[in-house]
Amino acid sequence: MIDSTNVKATATKSDIEKLCKEAARYDFQCAVVNSVYAKFAAKLLEGSKVKVCSTVGFPFGTSLPEVKAFEAIKTVENGAEELDMVIDLSALKSGDYELVKQDVAAVVDVKRLFKEVIVKVIIETDYLANEEKIIACKLVKEVGADFVKTSTGFFGKGATVEDVKLMRRTVGKEMGVKAAGGIRTYADAVAMTQAGANRIGTSTAVQIIEGAP
Repeated sequence: MIDSTNVKATATKSDIEKLCKEAARYDFQCAVVNSVYAKFAAKLLEGSKVKVCSTVGFPFGTSLPEVKAFEAIKTVENGAEELDMVIDLSALKSGDYELVKQDVAAVVDVKRLFKEVIVKVIIETDYLANEEKIIACKLVKEVGADFVKTSTGFFGKGATVEDVKLMRRTVGKEMGVKAAGGIRTYADAVAMTQAGANRIGTSTAVQIIEGAP
């Protein structure tokens, strides 16, 4: 259930190598990296069960839909099997829901070329009122993404139990909910899964596993 993550702008090749080695050792679901490291991570994880997940439009979500689509295609070609994209928050808060759908659809469309790719959409819950969170989740589900995700982890307080419960109620049982941002302990991770998350994104994945009773 854990996506072990290092998407810092200052992450070095040795940092990504450490991330991938730990992911393989602990059998995490994904090693999440920025798109510039997708090919490198895929090479490191070759032969393991761990997937490479790449960010798209990260961390602000302000790239054009066509740019996000191109980034998605290139990172999948470079070995990414999952994509964590950031929604166009400006469009959402402006009430331009057609643009929001166009933005998400541009990345989801990669599934036409690469059917097994998983697309997760970050809505950055800390910037949204509950009504906006519900709208965002419904739009993401309508377009055909696989997961809705709480946060990038760079802004605000990150995932909360209340937000995860709200997202799960909104998208139903058939869609994924990824909790990310501020999840640092085993207890945090358990709380998020009990609230309805079926994926956890964290930069402290090893500490979480080693903290398990």
